[in-house]
Order: sequence, then C-alpha cells, then structure tokens
Amino acid sequence: MDFEAIEDQDGVRCAWNVLPNTRIEATRGVVPVSALYTPLKERADQPPIRYEPVMCKLPCRAVLNPYCQIDVRGKLWICPFCLQRNQFPPHYKDISAHNLPPELLPRFTTIEYELPRRSPVPPVFMFVVDTCLEEDELKALKDSLILALSLLPPTALVGLITFGTMVQLHELGHQECPKSHVFRGAKEYNSKQVQEMLGIGSSIRNQPGAGPAAGVAAGQGVPQQTYGADRFVQPVEQCEFALTGILEQLQRDPWPVANGRRALRSTGAAMSVAVGMMEAAFPNAGGRMMLFCGGPATQGPGMVVGAELKEPMRSHHDIDKEADRHYRKALKFYEGLGRRAAAAGHAVDIFSGCLDQVGLAEMKSMVGLTGGNMVLTDSFVTAIFKQSFQRVLEKDDAGNLQMGFNATLEVQTTKELKVCGMIGPGVSAGKKTAMVSDTEIGMGNTTAWRLATLNARTSVGLYFEVANQQSQALQPGSRGLIQFATMYQHASGGYRMRVTTIARSWAEGASPDIAASFDQEAAAVLMARIAVHKAEQEEVGDVLRWLDRMLIRLCQKFGDYRRDDHASFRLGPSFSIYPQFMYHLRRSQFLQVFNSSPDETAFYRHCLFREDTTNSLTMIQPSLMSYGFEGAPAPVLLDSVSMKPDVILVLDTFFHILIWHGETIAQWRKAGYHEQPEYENLKLLLEAPVVDAQSLLVERMPVPRYIVCDQHGSQARFLVSKLNPSTSYNSGSQYGGGGGEAVLTDDVNINTFLAALSDLAVKGAS
Repeated sequence: MDFEAIEDQDGVRCAWNVLPNTRIEATRGVVPVSALYTPLKERADQPPIRYEPVMCKLPCRAVLNPYCQIDVRGKLWICPFCLQRNQFPPHYKDISAHNLPPELLPRFTTIEYELPRRSPVPPVFMFVVDTCLEEDELKALKDSLILALSLLPPTALVGLITFGTMVQLHELGHQECPKSHVFRGAKEYNSKQVQEMLGIGSSIRNQPGAGPAAGVAAGQGVPQQTYGADRFVQPVEQCEFALTGILEQLQRDPWPVANGRRALRSTGAAMSVAVGMMEAAFPNAGGRMMLFCGGPATQGPGMVVGAELKEPMRSHHDIDKEADRHYRKALKFYEGLGRRAAAAGHAVDIFSGCLDQVGLAEMKSMVGLTGGNMVLTDSFVTAIFKQSFQRVLEKDDAGNLQMGFNATLEVQTTKELKVCGMIGPGVSAGKKTAMVSDTEIGMGNTTAWRLATLNARTSVGLYFEVANQQSQALQPGSRGLIQFATMYQHASGGYRMRVTTIARSWAEGASPDIAASFDQEAAAVLMARIAVHKAEQEEVGDVLRWLDRMLIRLCQKFGDYRRDDHASFRLGPSFSIYPQFMYHLRRSQFLQVFNSSPDETAFYRHCLFREDTTNSLTMIQPSLMSYGFEGAPAPVLLDSVSMKPDVILVLDTFFHILIWHGETIAQWRKAGYHEQPEYENLKLLLEAPVVDAQSLLVERMPVPRYIVCDQHGSQARFLVSKLNPSTSYNSGSQYGGGGGEAVLTDDVNINTFLAALSDLAVKGAS
C-alpha cells in the first residue's frame, strides 16, 4: 500500500489501513485506530468547486461523497454514516450513471467547495511589539515590521500595540500628530474594560451621538465588526504611511533600568489589551496577533520572573518541584487569553528574540490553542527571525496569503467507530454527538474543533476507538468510514469547505491483512504525540515506562517468535523500523528535558504537534547524509560508526541543519587544498553539502539553525547527541570494529535496546 500516494491525494496517514472488527481486538493492537490529517494539504490538480455542498438531513449533516449509495432514477442518495435517505437538490436533475457530479467520483475522496458567502472584514493583523530592547535589536525589528507592511495584501487591516513598562495602543487615523492610548502595565484588563475604554464593539452601538465610523458615509451602514475600531485598525493601503512613520520614530522604553534589575516588561497586559480589542471589534473574523518579545514579562499579569536580576529564570527542576512562584499563575493567565482568542477565531504568533528565556513555556497555550506560529531565536538581528517572519506572510500564485483563518474541523464516523479526541493546534468546539467516545485522548468529548489559523502543513492527530462488541458481527466486505469537514475563511475573503472522506476495510482480529496494513511511520508520530501530550501532565519517567510497555505489547502481538527463545524473535516488514523510532523518541528532546530550557522544550513540542508525518519523523529520528570521494551522497546510519575522518555529514533534525567535516577533510580545507586547481574534486566535495543544505533551508518553517563544524569541534555536540552510541567508551564497536568515533555517554545503544526488547517480548512480560 502506497501510504504517501494516499497522503498526496487526501492529506491523511492512518496508523492502521485495515481495521480490527471488534473493540477487544483493536485494544490488543496497542496503537489506537488513528490518523494524521493535513486539512489544507496542497493539491494542484483539483481547483475548488463553486457551489454549496449537498448535506444529509439533521442531525447528521454528512457531506455527499463517493461512498454514498445513489438511486439515479429516484434522484435519491443514502448517507453511509446514518443510513438516512436524502433527495438530491433540483439542480442535480440531470444526474445519471454516466453523468455524475465530481463529489460522487471515486478520485474525489477529497473535494473543496468555494462557498458563495464572504467574510464581512478582511484579515486583521495586530502587531504587539516589545520596546525594552537594545538599539540594534529594536532597529532590526522595526525594519522587519516595515517590510511586513509591503508583504501584506493592501486591503488587510493592521494595528499596532507597543509595550514596555506601559502599554500603548496606537491610533492610525492621525497623520499629523500621532496619538496612542496608554494602559498601565501592572494591571489586568478584561474584555469589557478594554471595550469601554476604547469605545468599540456593540456596547456603544446604540448610544446617543454614536455616529457612523470615520470614513464611512452615513446611510451605508457600519459593519458590526469594524464599529469604532477603525481608529486603531486600518487597511494597509490607507495607513501604511502613518504606520511606517510611527514605527520609524519608535524609541526604546524610556523608563530607566537600575543596575541589578531587569527592564519592566508588561507582556501580559499588552496581550490582554490586544485580545480584548480584537474580540470586541472583530468577533468571528480572521485575524492574527503577532507578539514580538525580547525578554521575559517582569510585571503585571502573566509575569514570568521578578524584576530583580538575583531572581533567576525558572528551570525544569523548579517547575517539577513547584518551586517557582510565578509559573502556575502565568500559565493559567495565558491559557485564559488563548481560549478567548480561539473562541473569537484569532491566532496568536510569538516571535522571541532573546539569548535567555522569554516565557514561552508559560505562553505556549496562547499559540497551541489558536494554531499560531512559535519562533525561537537569539536575536531579531538574525536571519532565522527575519526569514521566518517573511515566510509566515508568503503569498500563493494568485497573490493571496498562504493561510486559512477561523476554521472549524468536524469529524463524522460510521457507527462502529467513536472519536476519542484530537492532539494538535486547536481547541475543542464542544460538539457532543453519539460518536463521542468515553475514552479521551488529547482534546476529547467533542467531534469538532476550532483552529484559528491553518496553513498547508498544519496537521492534527485524530484518535478513534472501535465501538463494535464481539457479538455484533460486521458484514463481510464492509468498511469503516471517516469524514473530515474543514470550514475556513480563505485569505481572499471567501469561505471554503474542504471535505475528505476515507474508507478502511474491516478484518477479523487474527487476519494478516491488519498487520500488513500498519503504517509504522504514521503510527510512530501518532504515538509520539500521545507521549508528549502525557509528558505535559505527568512525570517523564512514567511516560517512558508507558512507551516501553506499549512497544513490548506491540512486539508480543505482532512479532514472530518461539516462547523464551529471544534469538527466534522477528518483526515483519511493516513493523521492522517502529522499535527504532521509539528508541530515538525516548532519547529525543521532546521527552529528555535535560540540557533544554523550559522555553526550548515548549518550542520543540509545539512543532511536533503541528507538522506532518515526514517533518515529525525528521524531528524524532533525524536524517544523516554522507558525502565522500567514493560515490554519490548517500543516507547513512544515524550512528557513531558514520563519523569517519574522510567524509562530510549533513544532519537534518528539522530544527538544525548541520554540516560536519571529518578530521582529514577539515585539515585539507584548513591547508587550502580546495583552492588549488589540481584538487578540484575536494572543492566539489566541500560545495555539494552546502547546496543540499540550502535547499532544505528554503522550504522549512520556522527556518532551522544552520551550523557548520569540524570533528572534535564544540558545535559537533549537536551531531553527537543524536547518534546511536554503538561505539562508546564502555563498548567496542557493535558493528565488527569498523571505524567511527567513540561517543562518551551512558545511554544504551540501539542493539542493546532491541536485544532487551526481544527478551521481554518472548518472555510474555509487559
């Protein structure tokens, strides 16, 4: 089965592509029935269809699809989810066996409808800018923001909030004299207070003297969303000159910072003003709040650390021991803001430019619940920040931003399946139906989720359970159906609906078809999401033990062995590399937080929760390419034996692209041999990895860190930490003594891990 071809067509990768037909057999399969779904997966061959989808009667509302039974004479169709009979609408009167609409053709299992209604307002972009920065940092950030104005569509609405000790919401309607509303940074502002202080939203709509908004002629009517807010948020084409002027004149926060103290930074207050204004003025309209943050919040709501430098930033140890007095309170505050933003359909992006932590661990739920971007960099001067920010605002061939807004994802299943939950960027829409399972995985108790923003890579993990009991035998040849319907606001202003319907056959629990249909890559990513989701609430040690138990049970169920004879243990081809993924997941930065700050851990986990199968696998088990004189570049084992003195390695961990030069190559380069004409082949060898690394950098978001290092150099630690230590100080080479460099670690290597796994599997212990 070509899993990647299915993913290209439908944006779906299922852990199991043939389903066990009873609940007990599905439980024995260990990995739940689950799917990774990329709602806006790019599909060049199928343009959207310009009419409304045909839907089943209430309460089902499933969309017409190729798996429906149709009666062309009676102009009827039977919904495969609820088995209700539905009449085709009048404009389908010419339907016949040879003249079917696209949604009934087998190749249209995924179809996109362009709906006739449009959003009342264009997308809104609110920049929330930290001014407690060094001069060069602030200048670089201002330059990026001014450039962003030229990247936004002319009709997009834009606003500006700056914050330091105080929070300023800038008015954009005054060209001659810039005005701003100032809020105290140490105070929390709820939505109603922001609304009343600024005079926006529906509460002032019918007051005496509330005339039409500036720039709208009386009698034209004022759209509810924009009422009163047009002083602060205006189309780019109207306010670009004024906003550029404000940004150019933007100064560092004027409040003095005494020695031994941090700058007073009111990040929480600034975000509560931004969220309050956006939800009052633009409820249910597409929008993004982009927070540019150069340090931790040190005062007011959501503060992460005190202003005294002698108070250190919290570490993982402080959080585990609950020794940090700000963490829980800040986490709760930012989660509340995230839920409010998600409910109004607005995304929050965080761009952090600081060598130290800024509080991403506390603020992660603002991004996670709304589906925004999180970018972690050392400085706003770096190319990583500038390119990542520009990549967020990239446009497609038609000139529209490559993002969807204010989306809702709904899932329908046939009665034999129930929905356990979703792990990914979004928030529960609280839709309880008969399809909701009692077992909860991630965000459960619903069959619909809100995603404030989406792009072509945003992927969600959806988990199901088989509801069939032993007694209810299924018809031979019957299939379980799942339908994903994503309604979203397209960047052009119209609404669209992307519908994907997939069918998977049922089989008896002992059938070899089930094992053969296992997609080990998708399963590894889906299990990694569960493990990392658990790690957010539980001790990491408990999560690692749970992962080990699951792996042992999977090997017992699907391995081929004689009891108590570990040498006889074999895994079939569809399971053969799954244990290897689990080995690397156990060692990864997602679960091993030693050597990572809480902010870095939050960033890594955020990326794993939103990327597709291929990118997520690269994070779990990085790819390693070797370049040498013997032949063409080739993938090699992620193993210490690959570190040879006469090769160049390129490591792709998703977050880092690293070029490593073996000792001999590095010496030749330092001696300048590659600059001499007779050593042309060395010059070509040194150039090839750079070209390949650049092509990876171009397509990645956020932009990875680019590292070039030599064997035994300090930066080589990024490579060494990812390698399987088959040659370490306490073992000879497990590969027959063949080369490589010894890795100084107490971690077990993969051979020891697999030997222990086969021992436990054949003993029947779990």
